[in-house]
Amino acid sequence: MPTGAPRPPHPAQPPAPGWSAPGAVPPSGGPQHPGGPSSHRADPTGHVPLPPVSAPLAPAVEHGAGTGAATLAVLLIGPAGAGKTTVARHWAQRRRVPTAHISLDDVREWVCSGFADPQSGWNEHSEAQYRLARRTCGFAARNFLANGISCIVDDAVFPDRPVVGLGGWKRHVGPGLLPVVLLPGLEIVLERNAERSGNRRLSDEEVAAIHGRMAGWYGSGLPIIDNSTYDVETTARVLDDVLARAIASPPTW
Repeated sequence: MPTGAPRPPHPAQPPAPGWSAPGAVPPSGGPQHPGGPSSHRADPTGHVPLPPVSAPLAPAVEHGAGTGAATLAVLLIGPAGAGKTTVARHWAQRRRVPTAHISLDDVREWVCSGFADPQSGWNEHSEAQYRLARRTCGFAARNFLANGISCIVDDAVFPDRPVVGLGGWKRHVGPGLLPVVLLPGLEIVLERNAERSGNRRLSDEEVAAIHGRMAGWYGSGLPIIDNSTYDVETTARVLDDVLARAIASPPTW
């Protein structure tokens, strides 16, 4: 290339794995390589910390444009049968920017031999496996975000159970996580649960109890979508609108 000739622009690259949100303050002592030896010594599970999400990474979204090209992390909450996994996948597949879907139930079931099924009773083993799955999901979410890929995680988070509540998700993903509750009527949840099979299908009594506890999200300040009369496409569109409003005015949680 002749001296003084303009150089062609470099192709756009995704954020490096050491990404942190604009304005984030690095920890004291300077940045550390996320895969450094100290990280592995700090956690016997081999969990490698990544910078947390401190805010949705996007310019202001135009009115009526949905989430647009925003890079964001979403937690879709709902009882069994709410359709959260189907809606989350549908929303992720139809965004015009790279977006990943992570289902906590799928990650929990990575454990084959020795799987502690909560349907057999919630105990120290099922709780430990839930915590491990949530930490795995959180690490995956931050890894996607560090590389410029949005993500949506779905989980049945109870408002009355701090052990498996929003606090854990906030620790593992970051305060920029946007939680949304999907809560159709009980009769809809019962119908959808009846169509399930294997250990994903619960008894009607369990479904009713879970649904009743999920009603505690009303008054929490989190956005709630009643998708009783919506199909998947409509629910995903409403979810996108709700998230656009949450980006502009994040909920307090």
